[in-house]
Amino acid sequence: MNPAIIFLLLFVGIPLTELYFLIEVGSRIGALTTIFLTVFTAVLGGMMVRMQGFSIAMRVKSGMERGEVPAIEMLEGLLLLISGILLLLPGFFTDLFGFLCLVPPIRRAMILAFLKRSGVMQPSQGFKREVEQKSQPDN
Repeated sequence: MNPAIIFLLLFVGIPLTELYFLIEVGSRIGALTTIFLTVFTAVLGGMMVRMQGFSIAMRVKSGMERGEVPAIEMLEGLLLLISGILLLLPGFFTDLFGFLCLVPPIRRAMILAFLKRSGVMQPSQGFKREVEQKSQPDN
């Protein structure tokens, strides 16, 4: 995808979408209630990011003590950072994506999909041969 289109979507499309939703929600429930909701989601999201961040830090620590590379946990930490940034931005659209990143199964699925799409995670050749051998009848 063209970087200029991505830049345009990020810095023009998202704020316009947020502005539209804020105006719509504000016209239905009132301006003060809308402001309260945006502040509330930022505070709630910040607390949730903090709790999950500590949890991931503990998993990284225990994995490193066992001599493992905590790659998935590091990517989860990156998604938590992105989630925290999205939740601090005022608006409901970014809050939706921020809260989705806080759900561990969704976050893990996003990471695995990214790894598979980027070509980092592929089935091993031994696994493929084993599956092929099991599917062939024995003579």
